[in-house]
Amino acid sequence: MEVDSDADSRFLEGTRHFLSWFQSLPGATFHKHIAIEDLRSRNAGRGIVAQADIAADTVLFTIPRNSILCAATSPLKDKLPEIFDLDNDDEDESGDESDGDNQNSWTLLILILIHEYLQGSSSQWKPYLDVLPSTFNTPMFWTPSQLSFLQASAVTSKIGQEEADKMIASKILPVIRSHPQIFFPSSATPLSDDQLIQLAHRMGSTIMSYAFDLEQDMEIPEQLENDDEWEEDREGKTMLGMVPMADILNADAEFNVHINHAEDALTAVSLRPIRKGEEILNFYGPLSSAELLRRYGYVTEKHARWDVVELSWSLISSALQSKLQAQPEVWEKVCALVQQDEEFEEAFVLERQSPDPSSTGLLEEPAEFTSLPDELGEQFKLCLKACKKITDSKNDMALRALNDKDWRKRLYLETILEAVTQREREYGTTLEQDDQLLSANPSDQREKMAVWVRRGEKLVLREARAWITTQLEELRNRPVDQPQDEGRAAKRRRI
Repeated sequence: MEVDSDADSRFLEGTRHFLSWFQSLPGATFHKHIAIEDLRSRNAGRGIVAQADIAADTVLFTIPRNSILCAATSPLKDKLPEIFDLDNDDEDESGDESDGDNQNSWTLLILILIHEYLQGSSSQWKPYLDVLPSTFNTPMFWTPSQLSFLQASAVTSKIGQEEADKMIASKILPVIRSHPQIFFPSSATPLSDDQLIQLAHRMGSTIMSYAFDLEQDMEIPEQLENDDEWEEDREGKTMLGMVPMADILNADAEFNVHINHAEDALTAVSLRPIRKGEEILNFYGPLSSAELLRRYGYVTEKHARWDVVELSWSLISSALQSKLQAQPEVWEKVCALVQQDEEFEEAFVLERQSPDPSSTGLLEEPAEFTSLPDELGEQFKLCLKACKKITDSKNDMALRALNDKDWRKRLYLETILEAVTQREREYGTTLEQDDQLLSANPSDQREKMAVWVRRGEKLVLREARAWITTQLEELRNRPVDQPQDEGRAAKRRRI
């Protein structure tokens, strides 16, 4: 493979310039036994690696809060104070989205990043912006053929390309176009709409991958002060910020550092002894492979314990209809009745019981598939009741299932087993074929990650099938008692 020495030189120079800038920040610290290294050979960009053994509870670096790029520190708040008022509703009186002034924490940080990027060398954060990635491996940037590698994974419906484009058109472009003198220096040529859209996508992906939710103890402008709403989610009014150095850390399910939020600074503290040569790793939370890919553009083996798969109610309903031998016109009425319930769910998540890492960042307990969602069982029972009501008590199978706990459990498990089997068939390859593909080590990194995601979902389905089969065997190996009210049930059926 041809080596681009110029690109390598720029990469290393960017790292040196960033570290020098960071260490010059008042209040910033960077431990002498750590270093920022080039980890591109393992598709990890930059990372922080221990240069000597480090003891537990060691402060690895300190980030002063006034060096975090966010709504509290951005020069844009003095130039466009009206867009920093997050108390405004996101809709106007007609119910339509506003065209610029009403921002949320997400769109506001996109505007802040775009503003700093367009200032070029005059931005005080330029050395930091220069080491942020310009390209991403998140599915947002995949081609249709690359997305097809994900097959039947539910993550394909959560990429949000259309929603992102709509958000950029309604909240980002109007602000920039209304204030060109603020966003574009006098010597610069304004970007076209297409260029701004691409830049907004890049900044949105940067935020998705690297932004921190900042806690309430940070000093904020008066127009942002609202204690009751400070801790709302990312799409609301929680302040998001880009934290220099903290986002150089890569992350995994087993990690060795924690970011502590203090009043004046954020500190990275080692959770356990770290040996020379070990990478310093953060934790993004118990995310599935699909969510890691969607948010951050990578997958790791240890996060597979949190893999999940969605099982649609339509598959379950179809399997139950077949077992109850219900006519289509009757079943349509049953489904309509079930969907009227205010807690009706379109799909259910199958997942393992997966304990979180320990206080020292280690995975000490195994992940196992041990149950089906309680909500799924409740909706199944609701469906049986609807079937009984619609068929006027003439469906013996549904009636028996309602009155005989073991019989109902058997029907439930057999139905879910059939639905799970059908769910696995929705993928274009088998689990075994995916294993063969991964063994061949595909050269396309995106294909490799997609195969890993869909393989993980199939593993969950296999484990669910195995667990359900075991439960059914236990039921079949013990006698089924007749329900106590069988006589009354038979009388109702005759009536």
